[in-house]
This record gives sequence, C-alpha cells and structure tokens, in this order.
Amino acid sequence: MAKVVIAGGGWAGVGAAVSAIQAGAEVTVLERTDMLLGTGLVGGIMRNNGRFTAAEEAISMGLGDLFYVIDNNARHTGMEFPGHKHATLYNIATIEPAIKRLLTEKGVEIRTQSRVKDVVMQDMTIVELVLDSGEHVSGDVFVDATGTAGPFANCAKYGNGCAMCVLRCHSYGGRISVAAKAGANEYQGVKADGSIGAMSGACKILKESLSDEINEQLNTTGVAVIPIPQQLRKGMDALAKKACQQYALPEFNDNIVLLDTGHAKLMSPFYPLDILRQIPGCENARYEDPYSGGLGNSMRYMAMSPRDNALHVEGVDNLFCGGEKAGPLVGHTEAIVTGALAGYNAVRYAVGEEVLVIPAELAIGDAIAHVGEQVKAKEGLGKKYTFSGSVYFDRMLEKGLYSTDVDAIKTRVEEAGMANIFARPLVTRKAAVI
Repeated sequence: MAKVVIAGGGWAGVGAAVSAIQAGAEVTVLERTDMLLGTGLVGGIMRNNGRFTAAEEAISMGLGDLFYVIDNNARHTGMEFPGHKHATLYNIATIEPAIKRLLTEKGVEIRTQSRVKDVVMQDMTIVELVLDSGEHVSGDVFVDATGTAGPFANCAKYGNGCAMCVLRCHSYGGRISVAAKAGANEYQGVKADGSIGAMSGACKILKESLSDEINEQLNTTGVAVIPIPQQLRKGMDALAKKACQQYALPEFNDNIVLLDTGHAKLMSPFYPLDILRQIPGCENARYEDPYSGGLGNSMRYMAMSPRDNALHVEGVDNLFCGGEKAGPLVGHTEAIVTGALAGYNAVRYAVGEEVLVIPAELAIGDAIAHVGEQVKAKEGLGKKYTFSGSVYFDRMLEKGLYSTDVDAIKTRVEEAGMANIFARPLVTRKAAVI
C-alpha cells in the first residue's frame, strides 16, 4: 500500500489528505498545533468571484465531500462586498471540527502537536520526517503543506514583530519547511517596494465590541461598509503590504469593510486601535486575531518551493507541495485545489504511475501553470495570484475561464477528461484491524 505523509494540516494539507485517501493510500497528517486549518481558522471567504468557478471545478473533479462540508458551515452565501460577488462566508467557530470529522471518517490519521523539525534523506529521496519529540515518521511519498507564514523571527525581521496571530508559533514552534530541509532551493515573495514577504490581509474584531447597528448589519447581510472620516483615512501604503491584493481597492482604503465569519473580519492587514476607535460604531473595538492587530500581522511568502505543474518539488524525488508552498497563490480555495493535486500525485508517484498535470482548459490547471511561469520572472515574485481578483482573475476573464454556470463548469471538466479524477481509487486500502 502507498503511504503518504503530509506535513501541515492547513487547507492545503486537508486537500492533499482528501485526494490521497480517496486514491486509496494510507494517509497521515502531521500538524504542529492543536487544530487543523491554519490561517483558515480565521479566514472564511469562499466562492467570491473566480473562486466559485474553481470550487465547482474541484467538486466535479471529485472533491465534493470537502466543499459540501464548507458550504454546510456557511454563515452567509451569495453575498456581495466591494469588488466581490456571490461569496460564501464560513463559520470559523464550527469549520475545524467539521473538517476533522470528515478526514477521520475517510480514514485519515490526524496527528496534532506533531511538528516536523527535520528529514532523513537517502540520496534525493526522503525516508523519514523527524518530529520535535524525536520520533521518526516514515512514508513512501511526502507532501509539504507547511505554508509560508512566519515563524515569528521573520515577522520581526520583515514585518512589525509577532502580532500574536492564530498560528501561535511561540506555543507550538514556528513553521519549518520540509522542502528546504530536503535540499530544495526555495524562494521568497516580495512586496511592491521590493522588500521581502507580504503581510496577512485581514484582522478579526470581537463582534460584541462593535455597536448594535454594525452587528445587525453583519448578522443580516454578512457585510458592513463604514465610511472613514476623511481626517482618519490611511494612505494606500498599508494596502500595498497585503498578501491579498484582490482587496487592495480604493473602497477598502476609504471605508472600514467588515465581513461576518463569526468574528468581524476587518479587511486590512492591521489598523491602529486608537484610530479605529474614532470611527462611528467602533468605539469599543477589540482585536481577536491577531491580538496586536493595531500594530501588524503575520508575514507570509517566506518559503516557496520550486515545482513543476504536477506540484512535484524540484530536486527531491518523492516530495510534492501544495498551498502557498506552490507559489504566491492566495486563499483557501487555492490551497485546497493545489493540495489536492499534490496529494493525488503523491499516490500516483508511489504506485509508479505518471503524475497528472491538470489541463489549462480548466481554471485550476491554468492557474497552477501560470503562477509557475510567472515566478520564474523576477517581477512575478512581487505579485499575488488568486481566483478572486487582481491579476489572475483578470486573466480568467480574458481567457473565458470564469463562470457561475454549474452545468457548464461540469461539462468543461468532463471534456477535459478530469471528471471525478480525485475520487478514483488508484490502489486498494487495507481494511482497518479492530
């Protein structure tokens, strides 16, 4: 039987686990903290703009179980906010246990508080991952879904210090890249000014600390847009620091834009508390993530892996990557679909089959290939790519890849030969011994 070991239990690790277990592998997820989903614990935006297309492609490709759990934990569906249509906002309070149940029911072994600190190599092949505890975890093939955020030393060096975010590096240890430990020559993203990294793009405010009027609007519509008095408006420089460039729009500079994901999601990387509390309805505002959201946020895109369009990491025979490890891709949907391809190809590699490259006729395949090409050019490192806006959504529109017609998307997936590809067993898993 093929044994796939996934380092990192964020959305990319979850996508990898679902595709690998459905392909018939024995799957273990190693997560350094006590919960899955990583930044997905405080994220919550799905299906906005081209992410709708990508989600429906993924469902048609065999990831329906995963997306249906997300949809079933939605607080709001089909909502709009500046620059974005037909969005789903999932409930950050209920999504993690629901995803954990899904993986467990499918037979995935989930090991939390299992931080990978090193690898054991034999030539160009990973043999084992070494945990903080000293335990060695062996596998046939591995997926690096460790992300690119932090650790806190990078947040201090390239950002405004540790802002005490949900990644909790001080408690569980910072991110360590499996690919880098295995010898891959990783690269870093840059901001518009050429400095390294990008800041996470949103903060979360305790809803109870906001006015009744704002809460009523959030609970009813999922969004509140509050004009900022002219004398308090920041310059666009703060928005330029964002990893989420699809939200670096004038509307987000001139207004406080809040989304209801359980907390009130403030669409800014940080916002000085003394200024925020001068805005009507926010007089008692208190940050929930990061706790120092008045000062800064986590720094990302510190360690991306060289890879091909099958998401095989260059220079390491049996390692694949997903999520931000696969390039400057932004968002949960982007992490899920790249993770899913990495997990699926890990199984194909383990059983000796040719790995899969998703055709560019699909938005998922085109995005993976396009980002891979762009980062090879120096200017590509300063951009962020997402199905939901900015430069890649523009490309989707130009190439006719964006659609909200579910039947048309399904037909396109079928015509590309990708229907249910992630749901087809490649090997037969042994029944569990009771």
